[in-house]
Amino acid sequence: MFLKKLPGVGARTAERYAFHLLDWTEDEIASLAQHLTDIKKKISLCPDCHALMEEKGCAFCDLPHRDSRILCIVGSPKDIYPIEETRTFRGIYHVLGALLSPLQKLGPQNLRVDLLKERIARHKTEEIIIALDSTLEGDATALYLKKELETLPHVRVSRLASGLPLNSTLDFIDGGTLAKAFSGRCAL
Repeated sequence: MFLKKLPGVGARTAERYAFHLLDWTEDEIASLAQHLTDIKKKISLCPDCHALMEEKGCAFCDLPHRDSRILCIVGSPKDIYPIEETRTFRGIYHVLGALLSPLQKLGPQNLRVDLLKERIARHKTEEIIIALDSTLEGDATALYLKKELETLPHVRVSRLASGLPLNSTLDFIDGGTLAKAFSGRCAL
């Protein structure tokens, strides 16, 4: 069954979806099928930032509404959306498309750092925020990028803070998260 191929959808959830779809009208099912067919035609990767974009252009490269002096590096196009939901970042993005992972044979050549440096120069970027997953691959990629970008003049490089989640209590925090919170502590 195709519904089980979706992330987070197991056999029982797929079965519930399938029975729910049986209650839809033929027009609703045809409309869903058309939308699914059009996904690959209407959505592509932006040639500049590598985010997902529709036919009308990339909303994340809309420079009159964005501050091109601040660039946020993410690993995947899907990583942009939770950042956008915060409504706190108004800069531009750069999607790496991969993280360093020797086990998956993903090395520095997969990161497109040359394109990143070209964008930084073109937009006269002053600040780079590395917003990668807090995983072994994300940490390795962040360290590699820091090394590659620290030589750029007049560019400040930072990484998203990690540690304790908002409204959490210490007795529910795992050891790794607590250790990161201690190592990344800041003055009040």
